Amino acid sequence: MKQLLILLLGLLVLSSAAYAHGGEDHGDGAKASTPAGATSFSVAALSEQFEVLLRYEPLEGGKPADLRLFLSDYATNAPIKGAKLTLTNPEDAKLKWAVTEKEPGVYLVEGQFPANKTYSFAANIVAGDKADLLLLEGIKVGEKLPVAAAAPAVATSLFSSWKTILALVGAFVLGIGLTALLMRRRRPEPSVLKTSEPALTASRRTPIV
Repeated sequence: MKQLLILLLGLLVLSSAAYAHGGEDHGDGAKASTPAGATSFSVAALSEQFEVLLRYEPLEGGKPADLRLFLSDYATNAPIKGAKLTLTNPEDAKLKWAVTEKEPGVYLVEGQFPANKTYSFAANIVAGDKADLLLLEGIKVGEKLPVAAAAPAVATSLFSSWKTILALVGAFVLGIGLTALLMRRRRPEPSVLKTSEPALTASRRTPIV
């Protein structure tokens, strides 16, 4: 009975471990806004007039910066060409930026961020009879793309899957052991009474001299 209880307890523990680790996510830290594998960062802003998307590769403080600004109509999503764009930085009003239209709705922004920190652009947009001021926030200078951070997550997932497989194999082996033990306990033992009855009968029939 004691062995039976031990096997049952082990089976329950391993089954619970397999269930608990099956779909668990042990990732550390907050999720990045830019997905792993991306080749650039992006920030966006919109108003009732315009929609602005700013794309840029990793930037370094004190080095020349090239950014791409995509300008489109908010209602129709059509690219806006010939717009006049003036960019300033609320964090440092002394920074200067040159804006050049490369193709309809696509503008090259050139300048330099002095330090590795988060900046924002106040974009003054004039296109025909439309004008607006939009704020592009979260331009992170000095931040790297989250490509290298994705590799440890794969290794962790593989290790977790192996733990799950081992737990399931252990539970299966314990199940076989439990079945064998139950079959052994149910096997009928030879009856001493039935085997001894013929000998007892024969002894009674033998005359005593």
